[in-house]
Amino acid sequence: MSLEGRVAIVTGAGSGLGRAHAHFLSRRGARVVVNDLSPEATDKVVREIEAANGNARAAIGSVTDESAVADMVAATMAQWGHIDILVNNAGILRDKSFAKMSLDDFRLVVDVHLMGSVICAKAVWPIMREQQYGRIVMTTSSSGLYGNFGQANYGAAKMALVGLMQTLAIEGQKHDIRVNCLAPTAATGMTEGILPDESLRLLAPERVSPGLLALVSETAPTRAILCAGAGHFAVSNVTLTSGVQVGDGPTAADEVVRDWPAIWDRDGEIVPAYGFAQAEREVASALQTESVRAAAGE
Repeated sequence: MSLEGRVAIVTGAGSGLGRAHAHFLSRRGARVVVNDLSPEATDKVVREIEAANGNARAAIGSVTDESAVADMVAATMAQWGHIDILVNNAGILRDKSFAKMSLDDFRLVVDVHLMGSVICAKAVWPIMREQQYGRIVMTTSSSGLYGNFGQANYGAAKMALVGLMQTLAIEGQKHDIRVNCLAPTAATGMTEGILPDESLRLLAPERVSPGLLALVSETAPTRAILCAGAGHFAVSNVTLTSGVQVGDGPTAADEVVRDWPAIWDRDGEIVPAYGFAQAEREVASALQTESVRAAAGE
């Protein structure tokens, strides 16, 4: 499957996973905007892509800098006329246990991961709406999906990106803007020293990037969370169990405690198509219970 003619922006592409993404998209035929804070690293990746007969341009600046992002988007439009793919990859770590973590470090990580992705998505959104086509990938993490010690800031930001993806996918659907999440496990500067050497070898960033094709191609899904690492790919879902109708009587709280195993039971759980599906099901269950009681003369 080719991405020939497509234009892709990859943030944080000066090294690690972003660099691997940029190279992969270029090999598939896309023209790539290589964004990073480091001019040296960014220029090096551009030269590597061009040496492999690809087409790339550098964009220096932080994803948290609205002016820099606007300039990147404007320059890309001036040179190539459209933007089809955005891969929000830029990120940082400030790991500490929550007890020892400063609020400044919490805000900084949320600002880069969450707000950086928001700023970049906001900059390309009107372009993608106008051209009636767009593919956006948010980089989430198992730390956000499932938690990880010492990463309260990182996990909060990464799970927030799932919520952003869910809503943008719904709002972008009529414009053929498909928004997905990638949850990578890769040996990068952010994971160095955390995993043993053998694991780092298997978790090469280049073994994550092939998952991008499914998320940015013309046949891409939308609202998917693709987990990728060491050449293994799986999908994570935010689900809703069948639950139990308790009602609003004086013993409701005690009934929730009593029925917790049934409330927790994952048999028959669903993946809601939209957030209001929860409220719809709750109201339907309550109305059904009232109808049964009325029929019984209660």
